[in-house]
Amino acid sequence: MAAPVNIIVGSHVWVEDPALAWVDGEVFKISGEEVHVHTTNGKTAVANISKVFPKDTEAPPGGVDDMTKLSYLHEPGVLHNLAMRYELNEIYTYTGNILIAINPFQRLPHLYDTHMMEQYKGAGFGELSPHVFAVADVAYKAMMNEGKSNSILVSGESGAGKTETTKMLMRYLAYLGGRSGVEGRTVEQQVLESNPVLEAFGNAKTVRNNNSSRFGKFVEIQFDKNGRISGAAVRTYLLERSRVCQISNPERNYHCFYLLCAAPPEVREKFKLGDPKSFHYLNQSSCYALDGVDDAQEYLATIRAMDIVGISEEEQEAIFCVVAAILHLGNIEFAKGADVDSSVIKDEKSRFHLNMTAELLKCDIKSLENALIKRVMVTPEEIITRTLDPVAAVGSRDALAKTIYSRLFDWLVDKINFSIGQDPNSKQLIGVLDIYGFESFKLNSFEQFCINFTNEKLQQHFNQHVFKMEQEEYTKEEINWSYIEFVDNQDVLDLIEKKPGGIIALLDEACMFPKSTHETFAQKLFQTFKNNKRFIKPKLSRTSFTISHYAGEVTYLADLFLDKNKDYVVAEHQDLLTASKCSFVASLFPPSAEESSKSSKFSSIGSRFKLQLQSLMETLNSTEPHYIRCVKPNNVLKPAIFENASIIQQLRCGGVLEAIRISCAGYPTRRTFYEFLHRFGVLAPEILAGNHDDKVACQMILDKMGLKGYQIGKTKIFLRAGQMAELDARRAEVLGNAARTIQRQIRTYIARKEFIELRKAAIMLQSHWRGILACKLYEQLRREAAALKIQKNFRRHIARESYLTVRQSAITLQTGLRAMTARNEFRFRKQTKAAIIIQAAFRCHVAYSYYKSLQKAALTTQCGWRRRVARRELRKLKMAARETGALKEAKDKLEKRVEELTWRLQLEKRLRTDLEEEKAQEIAKLHDALHAVQIQVEEANARVIKEQEAAQKAIEEAPPVIKETPVIVEDTEKVNSLAAEVENLKASLLSETKAAEEARNACTDAETRNAELVKKLEESERKVDQLQESVQRLEEKLANSESEIQVLRQQSLAISPTGKSLTARQRTMILPRTPENGNVLNGETKDTTLALSNVREPESEEKPQKYLNEKQQENQDLLIKCISQNLGFSGSKPIAACVVYKCLLHWRSFEVERTTVFDRIIQTIASAIEVQDNNDVLAYWLSNSSTLLLLLQHTLKASGAASLTPQRRRATSASLFGRMSQGLRASPQSAGLSFLSGRGLSRLDDLRPVEAKYPALLFKQQLTAFLEKIYGMIRDNLKKEISPLLGLCIQVPRTSRASLVKGRSQSNAVAQQALIAHWQSIVKSLDRYLKIMKSNHVPPFLVRKVFTQIFSFINVQLFNSLLLRRECCSFSNGEYVKAGLAELEQWCSEATEEYAGSAWDELKHIRQAVGFLVIHQKPKKSLNEITKELCPVLSIQQLYRISTMYWDDKYGTHSVSSDVIAKMRVMMTEDSNNAVSSSFLLDDDSSIPFTVDDISKSLQQVDITDIDPPSLIRENSGFGFLLPRSE
Repeated sequence: MAAPVNIIVGSHVWVEDPALAWVDGEVFKISGEEVHVHTTNGKTAVANISKVFPKDTEAPPGGVDDMTKLSYLHEPGVLHNLAMRYELNEIYTYTGNILIAINPFQRLPHLYDTHMMEQYKGAGFGELSPHVFAVADVAYKAMMNEGKSNSILVSGESGAGKTETTKMLMRYLAYLGGRSGVEGRTVEQQVLESNPVLEAFGNAKTVRNNNSSRFGKFVEIQFDKNGRISGAAVRTYLLERSRVCQISNPERNYHCFYLLCAAPPEVREKFKLGDPKSFHYLNQSSCYALDGVDDAQEYLATIRAMDIVGISEEEQEAIFCVVAAILHLGNIEFAKGADVDSSVIKDEKSRFHLNMTAELLKCDIKSLENALIKRVMVTPEEIITRTLDPVAAVGSRDALAKTIYSRLFDWLVDKINFSIGQDPNSKQLIGVLDIYGFESFKLNSFEQFCINFTNEKLQQHFNQHVFKMEQEEYTKEEINWSYIEFVDNQDVLDLIEKKPGGIIALLDEACMFPKSTHETFAQKLFQTFKNNKRFIKPKLSRTSFTISHYAGEVTYLADLFLDKNKDYVVAEHQDLLTASKCSFVASLFPPSAEESSKSSKFSSIGSRFKLQLQSLMETLNSTEPHYIRCVKPNNVLKPAIFENASIIQQLRCGGVLEAIRISCAGYPTRRTFYEFLHRFGVLAPEILAGNHDDKVACQMILDKMGLKGYQIGKTKIFLRAGQMAELDARRAEVLGNAARTIQRQIRTYIARKEFIELRKAAIMLQSHWRGILACKLYEQLRREAAALKIQKNFRRHIARESYLTVRQSAITLQTGLRAMTARNEFRFRKQTKAAIIIQAAFRCHVAYSYYKSLQKAALTTQCGWRRRVARRELRKLKMAARETGALKEAKDKLEKRVEELTWRLQLEKRLRTDLEEEKAQEIAKLHDALHAVQIQVEEANARVIKEQEAAQKAIEEAPPVIKETPVIVEDTEKVNSLAAEVENLKASLLSETKAAEEARNACTDAETRNAELVKKLEESERKVDQLQESVQRLEEKLANSESEIQVLRQQSLAISPTGKSLTARQRTMILPRTPENGNVLNGETKDTTLALSNVREPESEEKPQKYLNEKQQENQDLLIKCISQNLGFSGSKPIAACVVYKCLLHWRSFEVERTTVFDRIIQTIASAIEVQDNNDVLAYWLSNSSTLLLLLQHTLKASGAASLTPQRRRATSASLFGRMSQGLRASPQSAGLSFLSGRGLSRLDDLRPVEAKYPALLFKQQLTAFLEKIYGMIRDNLKKEISPLLGLCIQVPRTSRASLVKGRSQSNAVAQQALIAHWQSIVKSLDRYLKIMKSNHVPPFLVRKVFTQIFSFINVQLFNSLLLRRECCSFSNGEYVKAGLAELEQWCSEATEEYAGSAWDELKHIRQAVGFLVIHQKPKKSLNEITKELCPVLSIQQLYRISTMYWDDKYGTHSVSSDVIAKMRVMMTEDSNNAVSSSFLLDDDSSIPFTVDDISKSLQQVDITDIDPPSLIRENSGFGFLLPRSE
């Protein structure tokens, strides 16, 4: 990043500032190597010219999304670019393929919703705005395409958003992989649910962060060969074990210790815990609590997290026993023993903690004590037991605590991995590394040394990757890069880890010598590395040393290095805990044969750390890396605050500036040929005017400028550091000279113009003065002559003015009054119209609400009633199976009717007795009537006897095979015939009563014949008694028949277990409703007896019934075969739909309870539309299904029990006459006569509603579903066809260099014609689909709906692409899209409103957005003008994004003013506070935008009378009803 030397007076530059890191200003003076700058904050700065960097004044105001595109790739340029983007809430920025993520400290849900995932899925890297999803998508695609595992390294200091970034990465990978986890939890959720547990046991407070991870976490998302997530695992690295025993002020130990000390009282009492200050491992620091964190609540949260992860209560108790044991272990102190170099437990307090430790670990107390203060040495001759001094015993104690805690943490990680579920067969994975960042505090110890060693390793890996990417870029462009120097930090790594002689090796060596101290260790370092340029010895300290890391110099205190590095693996500790009675503790320490054979083995934290780091690097080297650098913008953790100094330090620590140094070592500035010519073409206009290739033209310009060292690739120019500034200086010089030339010419022109105007004015003045002198004499001569004329004219003028004033006042007054009257009238009419509209809307709402509530109530009532009827029917069936209750009930009713008949006869007797004296003639007529009654009774008795004989004969003649079943029918028929006879008697009595009433009014001589009538009346009474006796006998026969029916039913059920026995209803004969046999509903005796006589012949009816069924089946087969072909259209009416409707109506299929014709029709339609991309077939069936559905909608009427299933629909009447009437109903196979009764089908309005049964209503629902499916298939096919074109229509392709030169209008016209070709392809697709639907006579209503949704889809796709891609938000791109939209508007006008409908209105978002892009003078527009006039449809979030992303690539104009941007940001903040959705993207609506009622209302009536049947069925006699009828 060496500063350029071509800084001149007037240059805009960056200079260092102690508060802001870098500040921009303008050079006003150069004194040798010193540069004097006026800064933008009003100060004057003086800096060395080598520390001044040029500023790109032409950089876009919203920054660039990839910092490799910066004209000047240096530290202040990077910082300024990040600041500008952060101000616009653009938190992601690329540096090549490295993603920089700045924590916004606020929710931005629109950046992470599912729609955003859909946008980035499959998109090329860099094609859309920078995003964490883009990095994850690149990793996933690389894994799938190359079959190699990938890794994503997320780094940054605490609070920078690493965990949130990791969460978003896993969310997106889960979206791509799409595997559901255990119990409905995704892999991402399971991994995140493990975070609280890992944080409790692996996080601690450090100097800068209250919740710093003290371990590295590598999350492996495992995939199968199909790219679906098959498992996951959490790998942990480099746990800071020394923190368990040693912490420095003001840090804390791991959270779990403090959580356990804040547990409920019963828990603390159980573990004998108290204040953290009482424990040695915790009181080394004065910090015990965290601000804003309640350890008691965190303890409960950790318990819940353990439950979620799957750790049982017993395991949880064992875990906290181990944690409490470590605390008690740290409080065991030692004193000198009686022997030399021996130690004992210091006091009773220490003895108590020893006992508690043994109790919690469930091990022997004496064994624990011996393991702490004794060592067993195994020699070839003997086993020697030696004691440890107090210092060595403390080291043994701390080693045991670190070992236990490390094993516990490893166990937790294994448990979490078991809970998540791993895939051992997975061959490829994507790993997400979340590890601590570079640390540099005022006091740095062994922990910071290990962490920074890790970051040096990762930085080397990062540097190699960046250099590799640079090489790939150079190789891709085919340029020479062999001499580019690679910036490497291997010397720092050698300083730390080299064997022998590295810092870690020297530290291990010092730890193995008992006499070593931190001072001797430091002196050893000073002697060994005195000549190393990376190692620095501080002047004022004997035990500190400084290492020059890639991120800066860090000074370490060596005071505790030796203590923190020791990590003895003691065999006594292993044996002690392996023998624990607690299975959990014993499982942490499985027996090891190697370790038990040795007394102890030295192991250091540094060496173990190095090995784990080596393992991590091997894992990373086996994967393809991707980098995300998280940045914390401020230390107060609040949004909209950008602290430059802090961010510069984080960029250094994150290696971003190191990556920039690598880029600057090569060719930091890269420009495409077009961009280079566009910017520097002014340096050689003669080259532009020539007909040169772009690459050749660039070469000529660079040669003319005399630049050396640059490279020209296949598509780009690569410039060395400083060459861009030199070209800009030359360009500024050319532009300055041109400006001076223009100014000189303009000033000459202005001076010349002023002189000519002055001379012209002087001549004019002289001429006028001479004229005045001549005129004065003339004026004097005519003054007197004109005086009277002047007075006359003046008086006339005064009168005229007065009149005009009065007239004007009158007109003004009239105008005002009329205007006021008109305004009042207009206001009244407007209010009246508004009131009418409000009333109409409210009445519509009230009516609709009432209709919906009524509909809901009707459905509820129907459901309840049907349930009640079904239950009642079930009870009746059960009762009928056990007893003959129904027949008894009929018997009781017969008795009641006989009693009623008797009562009426007695009443008649009394009436006749009373009328004997007054109306003798009436009684005479009554006598005749009684005589007629007697004859009828005798006839009835004779018929009863004949019926009995006929029934007996029929029973005897019945064949033996079906003997049981017909008895059921014949007995029931006997009962029915008897009941009919009683009804006839009742009717006869009614007619007799009428005759009596006529006799009372007609006769006067009844008194003379009174005696004879009395005798005949007595005879009638006797006959009535006889009739009663016969009725009683019939009742007895009825009872016997009931018992026989019950027995026969049971027998028939036993014989036919499948339940296929014939019922009375199924075996009744078809009764065609003809004039010969009358109407059954009229209740005539003739028809009833006819029906009963027909019922008695079950054998004879089977043959015609079977014949009818076969005939109907043949007709159905022929119909299905016919409609499976394309029958075409008659006029605009689809023939297939009309034929199907007429057949179903004629066959009365809508009124039957069981039929298969509906299912066969639906299957025919389903098989026809299996080929989803055949739009002709889809349009044909869309037309047919919509027409058929319209006919059904106007014809079918739901009956009261239509929603019940056919099996549950039974007759509700239990009476004898109810069953008789039920037996006379038409059977399901009734296909006798058309309901039209001799007249043909007419228009739709003439069709009477049909009581539709369940199959018909189900058919209607299925047809509706198919209509919606076909509609959706046509719409989606059109979407698929135009989707690739929309991606080409949103961004204007770059024109050739010819557009940079004037006078090439013809080539521009050809280019414009080529550019608009994509839009014309869309128009052609729309035309083709419209033609297909027109040719198939699809209703215009559906065509309008299709194109309305298609235009809505175009609006969504174009608008979302515009908001997601900054290169699309340009002026020229707005003009391009506007021209394309004009093509769509032209198509809408040509398609007419009948078919296009409101499709053009669906493009309102993209139209207004494009209108905003191409409007001029944006900075002068106020927020009110933008939101109310220009873009009223767009939300404030959408306007804000367009305004901040806009750039003018044609005229160089700016976007809206900063005040408008600030107001937009305030409004967005208010919206987020009010829970208003902050998403700026639109959603595509793929629902079905219509209902059956909408189709019924919008489509025209269908006249089906003149439809000629197809030739396949025209000659068939079964379809004769389809032929037109002659009048």
